[in-house]
Amino acid sequence: SSEVLEAIENVIQDVLKSLAEKKAPVLTLANRSDWRNIEFKDSVGLQMIPRCTTQQIRSDCPRSAPKFALMLKILSMIYKMVQSNTYATKRDIYYSDTLLFGSQTVVDSIINDISCMLKIPRRSLHILSTSKGFVAGNLSYTEEDGTKVNCTCGATAVTVPSNVQGIKNLISHAKFMLIVEKDATFQRLLDDDFCNKLSPCIMITGRGIPDLNTRLLVRKLWDTFQIPVFTLMDADPHGIEIMCVYKYGSVSMSFEAHHLTVPSIKWLGLLPSDLKRLNIHKDVLIPFTKQDQNKLESIQKRPYIACQPMWKKELEIMAASKLKAEIQVLTSLSSDYLSRVYLPNKLQFGGWL
Repeated sequence: SSEVLEAIENVIQDVLKSLAEKKAPVLTLANRSDWRNIEFKDSVGLQMIPRCTTQQIRSDCPRSAPKFALMLKILSMIYKMVQSNTYATKRDIYYSDTLLFGSQTVVDSIINDISCMLKIPRRSLHILSTSKGFVAGNLSYTEEDGTKVNCTCGATAVTVPSNVQGIKNLISHAKFMLIVEKDATFQRLLDDDFCNKLSPCIMITGRGIPDLNTRLLVRKLWDTFQIPVFTLMDADPHGIEIMCVYKYGSVSMSFEAHHLTVPSIKWLGLLPSDLKRLNIHKDVLIPFTKQDQNKLESIQKRPYIACQPMWKKELEIMAASKLKAEIQVLTSLSSDYLSRVYLPNKLQFGGWL
């Protein structure tokens, strides 16, 4: 915490120094969303380059002055929380002055900017985000406040903890981890008692694009247990994008890649090549939209696809067919095909990429 306080004090000292010299204070930020500032490294994923292009948030420019003020406001809130060892969620910060902040998105973006500017992970700034992900299966742990949590598969899942760093005493006999894209598929596998039927496993869903806590938990479980991690996504560009976020990280959070990515993640399904192999009828597939087309083209150009020839092939199959499929498409074969046939066969015979 002294490191966080010192980092904030340095920023404020620079502001005071500028004012003393009768200059307009400026905050310098790395350009988080610029691909030119990102490099791809096999062992980490997408990470920010050391000397990247920056932008200045000036206090004397009408366009950036409001952002400058909001950054100082949130810095002061963080400083107080670290000093008093209290925590707040991003929502708490927004609701502390909704008129000032205007929207939750503004708060979220500024918090990420501050984290990147100070080079300190968001959790160390005492800011928590509400988790939307779920975890179930062969796993138990103790939360920071001493609460014991048991995720052993019932028909209900446990919400991903909001302070992943603080959990301890993790115990599991799982043979693998399965990341499921969607809530509905996750729930279906829970109902079918999938976690216990084949061999003990841990299932996680970020319910779409994963939040930070879900990504942190996947990484923590992988660090702790070193078991294979598989993904089960829709066979569409959106599903592939989500899988890439878990595996290689995202551009906007590349400054934290070391804590968030799991480059050993394997693509288990639904593969575009599976659709042909399983004779899935064309009638149940969905035609591409222009948006799908653009998303797929952008994924195909990314640096990590070049080092994944098998993935590249699957993307080409999808691009050629211009058709996508949700995991639910397997119910056209039989209602429990996913948990009874598809996943057991894939896991047993190594049907992943």
